Parts: sequence; structure tokens; C-alpha cells
Amino acid sequence: MSRTCKITGKRPRVGNNVSKANNKTKRKQYPNLQNKRIFIPETGRTVRIKLSTKAIKTLDKIGLQPFLNKNNLKLSDIM
Repeated sequence: MSRTCKITGKRPRVGNNVSKANNKTKRKQYPNLQNKRIFIPETGRTVRIKLSTKAIKTLDKIGLQPFLNKNNLKLSDIM
């Protein structure tokens, strides 16, 4: 399974661990993804999708359909 938020598109970032001696080694910073069950009133069913915590907070605040419209997405894109 990919570590990508279905709505916001957040994915792992790449950076360096830097030691005290200034040695650099690659590392990844993963987004805080959670599996969330969301009820879609248009279809009358529940869908389980992987979302970042920021997307979950925004969904709780403004709802699914306005959030999808804001990001130019359709219901078929997240299912």
C-alpha cells in the first residue's frame, strides 16, 4: 500500500540525518496517515480511505463534498 493521502496527496519527503560530525545519511519523513471510514450521503455507503490527519480535521470542519470541490476532485477519485 502506498503511503499517500488520497485527498491532499501528501507523500513521504526525503531529507538527511545530519550528525554532529556533519555526516549526512538519507532519511524519509512520513506523513501521519490514518485509515478512516467516511459515510458518503450521495451514494448511501461507507468508504474506507487512507487520509492524513490534516485532511481528517478539514473533513470534520467543512465536509467531504466541499473539500473535494476545493481540491478539484470527484468521488470516483478517492474510491
